[in-house]
Amino acid sequence: MDNFKKILLDEIEEFRQIGHKFLNGELTVPQFKHASGGMGVYAHRGRKEFMVRIRIPSGVTHVDELRLVYDFAKKNNLEGIHLTTRQAIQLHGMDIDSICDLMKEGLDLNLFTRGSGGNFPRNVALSPLAGVDKDEPFDVTPYALAVGNHFLKKIYTYKLPRKFKVSFSNTKEDTAHCTVQDLGFIACKDGDKDMFKVYIGGGLGNNPKKAIELDELAEPKDVLYYVEGMTNLFINEGDYENRNKARIRYIADRMGDEEFIKEFKKYVAIEKEKGELELHLHSNEINKKGIKLDIKHKRLYEQKQEGLYSVYLHPVGGQLKLSNLKEILDTLERFADVDIRLAMTEGVYFRNLNGEEAKIILDLTDKMGGRTEIEHSVSCIGVPTCQVGIANSQGLLSSIIKYFKEKGYKSDVLPKVFISGCANSCGVHEIASIGFTGKKKRVNDAVQEVFQLQLGGACSVGSTSLGIAKGEMLTETIPEFLYKLSEEVDKSGVTFEEYMKNNINDLDKLIDKYIV
Repeated sequence: MDNFKKILLDEIEEFRQIGHKFLNGELTVPQFKHASGGMGVYAHRGRKEFMVRIRIPSGVTHVDELRLVYDFAKKNNLEGIHLTTRQAIQLHGMDIDSICDLMKEGLDLNLFTRGSGGNFPRNVALSPLAGVDKDEPFDVTPYALAVGNHFLKKIYTYKLPRKFKVSFSNTKEDTAHCTVQDLGFIACKDGDKDMFKVYIGGGLGNNPKKAIELDELAEPKDVLYYVEGMTNLFINEGDYENRNKARIRYIADRMGDEEFIKEFKKYVAIEKEKGELELHLHSNEINKKGIKLDIKHKRLYEQKQEGLYSVYLHPVGGQLKLSNLKEILDTLERFADVDIRLAMTEGVYFRNLNGEEAKIILDLTDKMGGRTEIEHSVSCIGVPTCQVGIANSQGLLSSIIKYFKEKGYKSDVLPKVFISGCANSCGVHEIASIGFTGKKKRVNDAVQEVFQLQLGGACSVGSTSLGIAKGEMLTETIPEFLYKLSEEVDKSGVTFEEYMKNNINDLDKLIDKYIV
């Protein structure tokens, strides 16, 4: 690992020089992005400030590690941190030298940014309640971490056509989005034996595609053979010429599902023949003494360990204030054996709390995040920060929440909304019941910001579907549209999903009033 860190250290100093060339106007935005993405760094609009993405392995973290993140942010006078939809942490508004210094310091603390952007294997996604979920067949955490470590130890060697995403879900609810990933593993049982359902060739963004379920189960010990098989298939069959066709799902489209599966299995078989990648892992036992809690709460989850609980916090838009983070960490430090998991929804779970501790965290975080589903909505960072963003996704989310508060919304009948500032789908809008993606459109003889509405997306085993586009709406009209929709759902007395299924004509009429 020492040689690994020396290689990364040299890369950081080379990147520092590249950053200054960019600031001096010697490199274009695309040229800088080509170099910066693999370092986990992106320039803000305006070319003066930058974002760095810290690669929290599968969202698995703890108080001491988050204290380091807090210290980095505090040292750079940041107001908060941004929790992403792939279980990483982004720090925004930094200068290039501060970012390089952070990356160097992070090497000694096992906090890495390498490969958290660009054409690399990205952070391995994981169900945030893995290991504590009452419904899981087994804990998939060790396997997600093993794959992440497998990627990280040779991260500087990859020459992929584009990004590569792997996920692990602990139940059929698929909270790690395996059914829309390049490669996904979902825990299941074959009799009494732990096994994985395997999904391949999915992905979101332009031309999204549901993943293909393999017709055979995988033994957990063989996970790395599947990972290496898909990596080598991608390297050999991916499109290095046309970036727009460079994701794994386009290989499946080109070959056809049947041939793609056959080819993937061939690559896996080759890796198995080589050997040396078997995993023999066990999850950590949680032996903390529990204390029962006699309350129901939207953000409280009873663990399979008796008397222990997880508490969810959803800072609005994934933007967690630094002052709130400090309060949380100061409190958690008083508790024994607590762990922390970042979610795919820009939120965070504080886990292994006994009942008394859970009540303290619920009370502490009561005003730090959303309470209704609409306040638990997801939004990418968008304009005016993101270089490639088209629309102000965070601004739209803020205006929706503000509008609903002004109307005294308490019925909580709408699901969370997922918002992406462009078609890249950082807000995973395609798999949302209600999704929006930012665009520009000529309306009334002027180019204006609009969002395309998509309805009916979902992500779970047997029910994954991609949302259906319903047309574009002016940004400023969307809060009113959603509130009118909430009134109709509330009057119907059924869930939003039932309303959508049984009131298609009424829903279309309402949508038509706002489409431009």
